[in-house]
Formats: sequence, C-alpha cells, structure tokens
Amino acid sequence: MSEELHAPRDEDFDMALALEHYLSDGMTPEEYDSLPLDGVRRELIDGVLHVTPSPTHAHQSLAMLLGAALFQTAPAEFHVTQGVEIKLAPRLRYIPDILAVKAEAVAGRTRAQFEVHEVLLAVEIVSPGSRSMDRILKPRHYAEYGIPWFWRIETEDGLLITAHEIDPATGIYVEIGKFTDHLTLDAPWPIDLDLAPLVRAVDL
Repeated sequence: MSEELHAPRDEDFDMALALEHYLSDGMTPEEYDSLPLDGVRRELIDGVLHVTPSPTHAHQSLAMLLGAALFQTAPAEFHVTQGVEIKLAPRLRYIPDILAVKAEAVAGRTRAQFEVHEVLLAVEIVSPGSRSMDRILKPRHYAEYGIPWFWRIETEDGLLITAHEIDPATGIYVEIGKFTDHLTLDAPWPIDLDLAPLVRAVDL
C-alpha cells in the first residue's frame, strides 16, 4: 500500500522557521522566559538551550544533605536553596545544584530565578555528563559575573569538595580548601560540617 502524501501544514513551516532561528541566532531572553515552568531543568548558554538529564539518586542525596546542613548553619541574612536559576546575563542562565543568596532577595520572589548580584555561593555536583561544564565553563562564568564563592563536589573516587573564592586582584577563583570528611571555612559564613552523611550517600 502506497504512503499517502500530505501538503505541508502551517505549523510545519512555523517549526522549520523556529529551528532555523535557534540554530542561527539562539533563543532570545523573552523566548527563554516564556518556556513553561514544568520542572524540566533547562539552562541557557549564549542563547543556546541546554536540557539536563535527570540526576542520579546519589547526586540528589548529596544536594539534599549538603543543602540542609548549609541552611541550618546560615545566618539570618542569608538563604540557602537548591536548583534555582541564576540570571548571569540575558542570554546566560545557570541552575546550580545548591546556592546561597541574600535573604532579602527571597521576599516576594514569584519566579524561580535570582539575579547574579544576589548570589553569594554556587555549588555544582559534577556528573559524568557535565564534567566540562562544572569544572571549566560554569566556574569561569560564575567568577566573571562576580559570584564570590564557588564549590565543586566530585564523587568518582569518594567525596571531594573543593572550595574557591574570587581573587579581587585577578577576578578569577582561587582554591581555598579541599575537604573529604570534615569541612571548615570562615566564609561566606563560619561553616563547620561533618561530611560523614555525604560520604555515606556517595558510597550507596
């Protein structure tokens, strides 16, 4: 039986034009902001839309445990949360696994998004599919746009948290500590954490 051919529909032309636009010019900030709030983890990098696959249970456990520990230790002027977008620039949006922001930035906020100047700390948990993003691209952009502290968490050979702080002289991150079983830092606020629960989550 022969296959029936149909004339192109208007929506076919619309989709083709949209695809050509995204491939050539990328998404505009308005197009990105109009996407539905449907729980899909999307990021925008120089106008290019990136959709991140669902994280593993170990990744989610680490984010939950560390986020809760930081939330409990943070002073009243700071707020710790998970998986909320940072607007670094109109066509550059990232969603760190954990972030700390100024408490006044939370009041009255209706969209799940923070401006970059409101963010104190961004934490990324490295996944096999995001190694280059989490180790190179994201920290470069976080530093470029002035987020004072950045932590990278790796789990390939057990738990390793590497903390960074912006060097005022160079505007790039410098390492201020590596932690595997206990984390102690003076900034962005005094933090003293037993990492044993996180180690157990990695070993599951």
